[in-house]
Amino acid sequence: MDRITTPFDFSSTAAEVVDGIDLTGRRAVVTGGASGIGVETARALAATGAEVTIAVRDLQAGEQVATDIRASTGRPVDVRRLELTDLDSVDAFVAAWDGPLDILVNNAGIMATPETYTEQGWELQFATNHLGHFRLTLGLHDALAASGRARVVSVSSSAHFRSPVIFDDLFFRFMPYDPWAAYGQSKTANVLFAVEATRRWAAEGITANALMPGSIATNLQRHSGGGAPNPLAKTPEQGAATSVLLATSPLLEGVGGRYFVDNQEAVIVDRPTNDMTGVAPYALDAANAERLWDVSLELLGV
Repeated sequence: MDRITTPFDFSSTAAEVVDGIDLTGRRAVVTGGASGIGVETARALAATGAEVTIAVRDLQAGEQVATDIRASTGRPVDVRRLELTDLDSVDAFVAAWDGPLDILVNNAGIMATPETYTEQGWELQFATNHLGHFRLTLGLHDALAASGRARVVSVSSSAHFRSPVIFDDLFFRFMPYDPWAAYGQSKTANVLFAVEATRRWAAEGITANALMPGSIATNLQRHSGGGAPNPLAKTPEQGAATSVLLATSPLLEGVGGRYFVDNQEAVIVDRPTNDMTGVAPYALDAANAERLWDVSLELLGV
């Protein structure tokens, strides 16, 4: 399996990545499309001619972003409500979707939050970053399959180095809660989801890949004290580039189950790297991926 490399790098922007790509007639959903790199991901996809829907918690904020993207691209942008920790909201989004879906960017997320649990007793970061997106993607499976060449993009993080998925204590019922370990576990889950979704669905024309967007100063850092200092910091336009690459590039046609950083497929490493590149072997492990899928189905009762 050859490693994917591209002409783009750390400093490339989403607009540069999609330059010359025409997705007219194709449909895309971006979760968390009203802030941070979600805005620039949605903007770049709209610029290709795709019909973009941003899925947001705050409809008013979503409409403001959509108005800005419409003005800058001349393209229509739809706004729909989605609260990932509210399973009824996820199911309502799925039920309202009609027709094929070509691109699903699972971008929304929270990071390093204080210890919080959902009504089901699930740790909030795992529930938001993984389980909500898992249920959403599962619900949209038929729409993705109807595309015939759909792509799912899973926004992960180098924080996956902070923790594998701890199957014996997913929700910190025994281990002391650590906000970064919880975040890391959820980001590892994002990669494993891409691995198993591709294994299960590639024959239907659905592939999934995961990525590290970089360190970007957005609302995501509100519990962490901010992003990394230069030279590791990226602008939102740069941070959205790898998401957009996975969603649109011809180089990724039929490619799935992989993890990308700075617009390149990451190399498996045996320890974390200072520049936040590389991927831990446990995040790409097929047995871990299948187990996580089965555990997630059980938790969600589907």
